[in-house]
Amino acid sequence: MTEMVHGASLVQAGEPILPKWWRTVDRWTLSCVLLLFAVGILLGFAASPPLAAKTGYTPFYYVTKQAVFGGLALLAMVITSMMSPQLVRRLGVAGFFIAFAAVALLPVFGTDFGKGATRWYSLGFTSIQPSEFLKPGFVIFAAWLMSAGSEIFGPPGKRLSLLVALVLVGFLVMQPDFGQAALILASWGIMYFVAGAPILILVVLAVVVVFGGSLAYQFSEHFARRIDGFLSAEVDPTTQLGYAANAIHEGGFFGVGVGGGTVKWSLPDAHTDFIIAVAAEEYGLILVLVVILLFMLVTVRSMFRLIRERDLFIRLAGTGLAALFAMQALINLGVAARLLPAKGMTLPFVSYGGSSLVAAGIAIGMLLAFTRTRPQGEMRDIIRRRTG
Repeated sequence: MTEMVHGASLVQAGEPILPKWWRTVDRWTLSCVLLLFAVGILLGFAASPPLAAKTGYTPFYYVTKQAVFGGLALLAMVITSMMSPQLVRRLGVAGFFIAFAAVALLPVFGTDFGKGATRWYSLGFTSIQPSEFLKPGFVIFAAWLMSAGSEIFGPPGKRLSLLVALVLVGFLVMQPDFGQAALILASWGIMYFVAGAPILILVVLAVVVVFGGSLAYQFSEHFARRIDGFLSAEVDPTTQLGYAANAIHEGGFFGVGVGGGTVKWSLPDAHTDFIIAVAAEEYGLILVLVVILLFMLVTVRSMFRLIRERDLFIRLAGTGLAALFAMQALINLGVAARLLPAKGMTLPFVSYGGSSLVAAGIAIGMLLAFTRTRPQGEMRDIIRRRTG
């Protein structure tokens, strides 16, 4: 059989797992993720000491925790990227049901840590946000349903995946967590489009989302307050958006210098949701553009490798994971630049946060597993096998 590969060389049978992984993994994506994590540690040294001082910890307490969680995230990423797509699918589906059960039980056993949204489980020494793990699990589960639905006599996978997405959105909105709900819907829409969905259905879904947003604005004070703040012509300089906007303005092209920033003393979420404001103020536009470039490289390179993928499940799941990664970064950066309404969402691998770091590591590990170089038959050979 004539064979075609994504990369330069074929996978050799019987080759040890580590050398085979290193030859077949997308090293550009892997390098970009490591650089993003390094930037996160660098910014953690700048952003976290003020919070540590307020809470009575040593100056680099949060940097140390970020390094520990980041190490776990990178380990999870590497281990997951070594798995076969079939094993990733099985574990992803199982993880989805576990994360979904955890999200469903949040109203009973969860806590809000005084932030007005019940999103976490407190374990005493740390906390877990199950919605972070729900996102990659949902992508795998939805891709599995859609790919199964494309087979002859297969289940109505697309409709089932939409039903699951709407149920998840309902649970997330009850927390409330409109940002994660938007990510779930957007990732489903992108996978649905790649699977060959009619544009009309996506337009109808967009109309439903707008209608749902209007209802949320009328009945949720939390949602309405953030929309009003975004639409307001004047930005309150004492709000997080005001501090972030001023920091970005003060940083200019080259920043005020390492340690010279002041926004980290004013922003309560300087080390998490608004970490890019610290980067812009101390290191300037140059570092911000580097961060954006790294996210773009991961996303675009993954998409190009997935274009040549013959397996529908791998193509859908990989596209969903890459889109999820890019959209979360886009929302975080857009909020900091006041291009989007305020939303508590971390910047993958850069912001502080145990759940978000580990979940991002698992998600990128899945993406690396799907984009590894694998021998694939030419399309005419695949058609010939299917037709007899």
